[in-house]
Amino acid sequence: MSLIRSATTVGAMTLLSRMVGMVREILMARYLGAGFAADAFLVAFRLPNLFRSLFAEGAFSAAFVPLVSQQLGKENEREGVVRAVRLTEQALAVLFPVLLVFTIVILVAATPIVWAMTGGFEDRSVEKLELTVQLTRLAFPYLMLISLASLLGGLLNALGRFWVYAAAPVLLNLTFIIGFVFFRGEDPVATATTQAVAIAIAGIAQFLWLCWDCWRVGVLPRLTMPHLTPEVRTLLRRIGPAAIGAGATQINLLVSTMIAARNLPQGSVSYLYYADRLNQLALGMIGVGMGIALLPTMGRLIGAGNSEAAIHQQNRGIEFVLLFGLPASVALIASADAIVAALFQHGEFSQADRIACAAALRAFSTGLVAYMLVKVLTPGFHARGDTKSPMMIALVAIGANLIGNVLLSRMLDHVGIAVATSISAWLNVAILAWVLIRRGNWHPDSGLWKTVPRMLLAALLMAVVLVLLNPFVLPMAEGSLVNRAVGMVLLVGSGGLVYAGSGYLLGAWSPRQLIDSFRRG
Repeated sequence: MSLIRSATTVGAMTLLSRMVGMVREILMARYLGAGFAADAFLVAFRLPNLFRSLFAEGAFSAAFVPLVSQQLGKENEREGVVRAVRLTEQALAVLFPVLLVFTIVILVAATPIVWAMTGGFEDRSVEKLELTVQLTRLAFPYLMLISLASLLGGLLNALGRFWVYAAAPVLLNLTFIIGFVFFRGEDPVATATTQAVAIAIAGIAQFLWLCWDCWRVGVLPRLTMPHLTPEVRTLLRRIGPAAIGAGATQINLLVSTMIAARNLPQGSVSYLYYADRLNQLALGMIGVGMGIALLPTMGRLIGAGNSEAAIHQQNRGIEFVLLFGLPASVALIASADAIVAALFQHGEFSQADRIACAAALRAFSTGLVAYMLVKVLTPGFHARGDTKSPMMIALVAIGANLIGNVLLSRMLDHVGIAVATSISAWLNVAILAWVLIRRGNWHPDSGLWKTVPRMLLAALLMAVVLVLLNPFVLPMAEGSLVNRAVGMVLLVGSGGLVYAGSGYLLGAWSPRQLIDSFRRG
């Protein structure tokens, strides 16, 4: 399967997940709004979500997938699969007891951990702190379940079965939706409680989904006694740095949540969350899919001693994410008010909430392309077994984000936090690219130099059209469901046509180029 086709497979599943997730966010805005219960729930959800990104998706993917992929590149297919399953069993035997103990510790120590995150919240509400602790204990078992699922997903990704793991988040979002529709409480607090329970249930569903597919293709690992084999020792050495390196964005968001909860007015945590979810919609469709597909592809090529081919694949990955990432970023910046109004402004989510959320969305979206590029540049390290360098670079970016959060939040409130997050993402990209180039592990080729300026010009032309449309679309976005849908179709359709047409005329992309990308194996 070609790199672009693999990335598109993951992207399509992620798009489905994010679309279902957007239904979830719309229901959350309607029934939780951006106040007391929403802030408490989102802080409680941030903890398992952070560790999921760090360890489940970040560390296991970055450290485990290259090990398996390189083994597959060295062996014939049958022997490679046997070795891959054996390595998975060895990793499972060591990681399962660690995850179990870690989960128990968090459940026991939930009160001081939540207080450390929030400082008791800006309004020092005892009730909000107690609710957040309760929700954290209900939701946190999700971490252990999704971590085990992610280990299985890493095995399936290394074997080229990308869609199964990419589809697993749909189950999380469907569980949320079922909770909102059928089991929500009579008030936002009761609804937040049912949603915390839904998180743990979703973890069970995702784990069983991955177990089923592994069993179906004959690679379901057994739980054995732990042994520190050389492969497991290598995995453990790489996990910590990989977690920090791959999870820099999530760590930055945790820092943002902590500062917003401690220092900014009620609702700030919610504004940042809803804005980030819209940003993550585009990131998940494009950047995450390419990063997941690129890692095993580069791992196999490097394992086979073909470094130049790996660099070529990385350049095509960058080209792909920019082709779709630039217009996504520009659209979210240019039409933030209309998009937030159409999706969230109803029920408990007021017009004032929409204005505050749209401001955060514009700030987050200035860093959208950077978040995507981090996903594509980081495999250049991980595929070569280097998880330490991205970790060190991520720590610099996290430090810059912390300083920016403190300084800018005083001047711009929650918008300053979003601005600082975007700046730190661009800093992360700049250092990653510089180190790769200095080591000779990446260089932009002529194709990249040719297409990127043309993509940027096409995106800017699209932005002009969107700005002209905004005064007509915004009233529609605040109206009935039909009017909101028509407004979004008008906005997205017009912007997409302008970008696609101008990009084609400028030579930023061509149908033949895209078809060839899908056909190449």
